[in-house]
Amino acid sequence: MDVYQDAVDYLDSGHIAADPDILDEYASSVHSPLQTESMDFPEAPECCIPEEPMERRLLVLKGFLESEELYLRELEALLMPMKALWASAGTSQPVLSSQQVHTVFYQVPELRDMHQTFYSALKARLSPHCSTERASLGEDSSLESKSGEKAETRHSGFELMVGDVFLKMMSHIGVYGGFIQNYEEAVAVVRKCTQADPRFRTLAQSMMLNSGPDKARTTYTFEALLYKPLDRLTKTTLVLHDLVKTTPEEHKDYTALQEALRLSRSFLAGVNERSHCKWEVTLSHGMRRQLMRDGFVVDTCEGHRNLRHVFLYTDLLLCTKFKAATKGRQDQYRFCWFLPLAGLKLHWFADQERPPDIQLRLYTIKTKLYLLRQQLQQHEKVGSRSSVLRHRSRKKMEQLELMLLTYSPVYRLELHSPSDKSHCLLFSSLYELEEWRDAIYKLTTDTIETIPPDLLTLTGACAKLRMTQQPPLQTTNTGEDKESLCGTLSVAIHSACGLQQPACVYVCVEADGYEFHDKQAQTHSSVLSMNPHWDQELNLQVDGAQNLRVLCVGQYDGQEDTVLGKVSTQLDCQTLTNRWRRQTLHLGQVDVNLSIKYCPHPLAPPSHTPQQQPPVFGVPIGTVAQQEGVLVPHVVRCCVEEVERRGMDEVGIYRVSGVASDINTLKSAFNNNLREAVTKLRSAGVNVVAGVLKLYFRELPEPLIPAELFQNLSRTLDSQDLNSRLVSVVSLLQDIPAPNRNTFLYLLHHLQRVSERQHINKMSLINLATVFGPSLVRPPVVQSGLSVNISQEVIVQVQVVFFYLQCNNLPEAQTSLSHDSDDDEDTTHV
Repeated sequence: MDVYQDAVDYLDSGHIAADPDILDEYASSVHSPLQTESMDFPEAPECCIPEEPMERRLLVLKGFLESEELYLRELEALLMPMKALWASAGTSQPVLSSQQVHTVFYQVPELRDMHQTFYSALKARLSPHCSTERASLGEDSSLESKSGEKAETRHSGFELMVGDVFLKMMSHIGVYGGFIQNYEEAVAVVRKCTQADPRFRTLAQSMMLNSGPDKARTTYTFEALLYKPLDRLTKTTLVLHDLVKTTPEEHKDYTALQEALRLSRSFLAGVNERSHCKWEVTLSHGMRRQLMRDGFVVDTCEGHRNLRHVFLYTDLLLCTKFKAATKGRQDQYRFCWFLPLAGLKLHWFADQERPPDIQLRLYTIKTKLYLLRQQLQQHEKVGSRSSVLRHRSRKKMEQLELMLLTYSPVYRLELHSPSDKSHCLLFSSLYELEEWRDAIYKLTTDTIETIPPDLLTLTGACAKLRMTQQPPLQTTNTGEDKESLCGTLSVAIHSACGLQQPACVYVCVEADGYEFHDKQAQTHSSVLSMNPHWDQELNLQVDGAQNLRVLCVGQYDGQEDTVLGKVSTQLDCQTLTNRWRRQTLHLGQVDVNLSIKYCPHPLAPPSHTPQQQPPVFGVPIGTVAQQEGVLVPHVVRCCVEEVERRGMDEVGIYRVSGVASDINTLKSAFNNNLREAVTKLRSAGVNVVAGVLKLYFRELPEPLIPAELFQNLSRTLDSQDLNSRLVSVVSLLQDIPAPNRNTFLYLLHHLQRVSERQHINKMSLINLATVFGPSLVRPPVVQSGLSVNISQEVIVQVQVVFFYLQCNNLPEAQTSLSHDSDDDEDTTHV
């Protein structure tokens, strides 16, 4: 099926003249959408070549910039109906199903974003030179002055640097790999739906495009627009070829342009390798070996960490050692190991704590990286005179980032094959690990038999087949992007819903950008529930962040943690402010409710030791509530939830003491790390959990009910009018601070639920009041010399709590602060 000729036929049927260059270029290409590796690059016509190479170079760049602008308009036209089709997919009569919409527009938004960034950067570089040329053409001066202007233009053209812009785009060319692999399936969906649905037929045959400054509108077919990215790849390679020819070898751009051309040619050759099946092997079920995914991962061997380029094929996992080429030569790959996917077992976990030597090494690397970034920013302010210093700083930053990429990963993915061969891959990001694990798992479930590979041929083809060109370094990928975040990104995780079965769940939040500080945080694990909630605030120090990744992870008894859903969402520095913005993220079947705010500010240098959590025991409850961003401290909520989960039928709960050493261990954990404390809480004895809760209230510097209210409460209880007494004690709660009031109400409701099981746990309201009364209500400090009736005070303390416990109309407690802004709640569908 000649899908490319059919695209041209669509143009002809709409009375649109097809580009003859495209027809000539692809007339002989039946099996491959792109030119072969040995394609000849046409020379530019001699009549169009200016005498000065730099002038010709400038003309090539200007022409390419104009064509890039047209290509962006074509991509925008292709994406125009996407939102409408997504919206209709959720209705009873969709134009396309959700899967069909995903197939048709696969990787198109990513292509648009990549080329928009490239176009903006290239236009910024060319703008001064375009204005210089227009000024020189508009002036009528003498021949001598014209010669001077021409010389100045040549000099200006020589200083023009665009190689890094092209090289940055080529580093993301792997996006085209997914588009090309999906292309024929997307065309098939378009053709099928065009025939089956008249609504889509009308849309697919009349795609409108503003084709120029005069806003003239041109009609394209859907299929013709889908063909545009295929054409763009080859044209970009041709332009790079012309730029290398017109750039002198002594020009600073020459090496970068040559490397960009090499990457482009290598990618095209790899596409053709896939198209002509030169490297494929027939597997069981009639399938063929294909490259599904590749990327740079840390491999551990005998305790040593090495950065490797890993390739996931249809039937096997190949690990290679990558050696980057210089001066336009071909990159080299050396075989390390491979594992068949058939019967492969996966197991992942996170290292609990890095060894001290690794921690010290990471601190040293981050500090040097931070200082180099500061120096680089200073060099950029100076201007072109410090270009050599900028280049050196960037090279050092790249080396440090590679070291950081090697030593920072904490997530381990263990691979065990039936032949007793095992390997371990390390990841810095749980999101990235889950993408690899999911991709491998989907292939292992197909139980494909493995044909022993020709390792020499397979490894030699890596440079052509790869979709990832280089390690994910922030130094080379981000550049001078001003749309990123630098400062404190706060994420408050509220709750989740949509679980298929009860589970203990935690939420992991990750941000990208420079790794001067830790860019990942996790909530504590919730109690076993179908609708877990946390109301926990996480703060990340970010620099260069553009994306936020959120994962929901379930914990089941006797099993490894399971990622229940994940999502990556873009961070928009234009909309994020220092006011909370509430959102609902859809992570597959799980929905996570959270709030986000952002405070921009310069970052402090990395710290040698991780930031210590402020203590919670023996600290005023208002201080704890403020530092946690809640109204009821987490230690209270976690202990109460754990008691209600497995201690409601425990005889003498809150009366029988737990082991003192275990209580102190949990106390120390809550003072240092909430997440670790909750993990220990899940396995501690229930009386130990109850003892921690009692100890927290006993060690408060000030009781929940302020001491100055003690006498008022005592007088109120002496009142004979029951209704008046009830109104008075409830109204007195409104006079105490919000954290005190809500924590007190939260505890009262919990104790009432405990007493409902008193026929089993033997804990009546008066028993509970006796246990908690002296901790929750305390008399004011008496001046020395005055006599105090301690027994009478204890009676009042117990009576106050007992009376509150008897109230059936107590207000509900608010556990967390409101994170809502003035804006309506946003819902992000992914």
